[in-house]
Amino acid sequence: MEGGVEKLVESGEPARTDGVRPLRVRLLGPLEIRRGGAAVPMPSSRKVRALLAYLALEPGGVPRSQLCELLWDVPNDPRGELRWCLSKIRRLLDDPGRQRVVARADVVRLDLSDCIVDAIEVQRAMKDGSGPLAPGQAEALSGLFGGDLLEGLDMERSPAFGLWLAAQRRRFRSAEVALLERLATEAAGEGALGHLERWLELAPFDRRAHELVLGTLVRCGRIREGEEHLQAAARRFEDEGLDFAAIRRAWDSVRKQEAGRSPPPAAGPELEVAFPGDVPEPRDGLVGRRASVAVMPFQEGMGAAGRGGWADALAHDVITRLAKLRSLFVIAEGTVFALKERQLPPEAAGRTLNVDYVVAGSVRRRGERLSVEVQLDETRTARVVWSERFDHKRNDPFDVIDEIGNRIVASIASEIEANERNRAILKPPSSLDAWEAHHRGLWHMYRFTRADNEAAQRFFAQAVSLDPTFSRAYAGLSFTHWQSAFQGWADREPEIANALEAARRGMLADDRDPAVHWAQGRALWLRGLQDPSVMELSQAVDLSPNFAQGHYSLAFVQAQSGDPLAAIAAADRSRELSPFDPLLFGMLGARAIALVRLGRFQEAAEAAVKAAARPNAHAHIFAIAAFSLALHGASDEARAHAAAARRIMPGYDLARFRNAFRLDRDGEARFAEGAKRLGMA
Repeated sequence: MEGGVEKLVESGEPARTDGVRPLRVRLLGPLEIRRGGAAVPMPSSRKVRALLAYLALEPGGVPRSQLCELLWDVPNDPRGELRWCLSKIRRLLDDPGRQRVVARADVVRLDLSDCIVDAIEVQRAMKDGSGPLAPGQAEALSGLFGGDLLEGLDMERSPAFGLWLAAQRRRFRSAEVALLERLATEAAGEGALGHLERWLELAPFDRRAHELVLGTLVRCGRIREGEEHLQAAARRFEDEGLDFAAIRRAWDSVRKQEAGRSPPPAAGPELEVAFPGDVPEPRDGLVGRRASVAVMPFQEGMGAAGRGGWADALAHDVITRLAKLRSLFVIAEGTVFALKERQLPPEAAGRTLNVDYVVAGSVRRRGERLSVEVQLDETRTARVVWSERFDHKRNDPFDVIDEIGNRIVASIASEIEANERNRAILKPPSSLDAWEAHHRGLWHMYRFTRADNEAAQRFFAQAVSLDPTFSRAYAGLSFTHWQSAFQGWADREPEIANALEAARRGMLADDRDPAVHWAQGRALWLRGLQDPSVMELSQAVDLSPNFAQGHYSLAFVQAQSGDPLAAIAAADRSRELSPFDPLLFGMLGARAIALVRLGRFQEAAEAAVKAAARPNAHAHIFAIAAFSLALHGASDEARAHAAAARRIMPGYDLARFRNAFRLDRDGEARFAEGAKRLGMA
């Protein structure tokens, strides 16, 4: 880790060699600046202090207009007030020959690279979530927390700053809990109890914390204290309407285990929440596990009470759309709204529900515009997986909710999938459960090589053997057989039969999963059944309008022998929903095929070149680019792409292209003309 915390562990202050007294800024607790160990008198203006803290946590710089909106509602001269505040901050931070307040053009930022800022140290260390920390580093980071972020600094008349501060406080509180969890699990015996006590102060309904407390007390022989803790915790859970049964079972289990009357239990059941129809599914390696996510109601304005506003509408929309994807366990709306009414913050709700991910955000109306900020966090590591800000005109409210909801849902789904893939690839294959084997398969599948496709096939087969009800793993298995047939890596007919059979088994497992209809539609296309293929793919996007790969596959099929304009619209829709999708090369490639059929060769070449630039593009994509460029008249560039196709698949020619695709007569003639110009016909 860079500088800060390790040096603080040794000496209490960062080392300096330039004669300038070191500067230390405390944000975690009441705002404080110390120079050379001495406290710097702070200005009385709350806005100066708020502005300093905001800029410290936004190292990339902030436009002046955004700062004016943040702290001034409608003052006579917001920019003048901003300049006055910045002059006060310069007096606090700048040293002779060292300018830390940097204002260039319309952007303001703080250069604190030579300072110790407690919140930045925590951010830097926790950015990789569960990554390793140096010995003593977790203890040092935990010691930086002197209270809530900017404790005592609330700005009731600055709603935008209030929303930002509430979100940042939740974020750092969650980071502190994650550090305490790490310290408690690493500590031995009674040494863990101090960390556990603080953990429960911050997250009083975290089942994991209660289980560790009870287990530690039993192992230390403090049975009576364990019973007292159990009774007190039970009363608190029952007062909040939460089921305590899971923790009571854990207590009974650890008592028996310590007495030697039973072996250590398998991973325990999830915490059950006493709200109708919403019990999280088993996890921790059990059959049927899916990544779980709680979408907490978004905060509106300064947290206006009541239901039914823009924020509630957006949260409802995101929950509904995510559930339709069928790939995640999504906590029902009734539960998350009930927890909000109990004033449980998002990170605490995530731990109470024992989910893997939490989505939280805010909605603010500014004149004719709607501003939405949303963040996806890993619950246990406090890592920010994804965050984004959306600004839209408030025209038709349904259109605004639809557009923002689409982008949020697509981003959440893709970011969770990528995170789970990366997590699964680090585990030994023999230790994978069905969910992890599925994501290990996805990691290989999206590399689009023969060896990786075979590896993906093995992992998908492992997933369905571990959980025969796992529909999405059957869809992945079907795709690997589809890929073998499409790329010519194996005999076509047996692979088509295998693709169809895997998709059929997926439908038997869950015919409401859009992915199995996607797999079936692609396999039917391989069999040459155009209309049934389109019907299945249409069913996939009807089941889940946010299923980007369903829209892409519709584009793929329609581009070759269906409606080219519909193909272009579907390809564009798939890219809007998933702009960083592993199949982005295919989305662009389908667009290029449709444009060639329409005779729009320049546009086709532009799309195809972008497709070929993707890192996982295969030989057929380079061929589409080569033929499109040749038709456009860009001969040199066309030959370069043709050579790339032949490097991947030696001897590539028009015959291989025709064998892979199912073009109508006009489309085939046009691509044949492109191949002829390159001598590949």
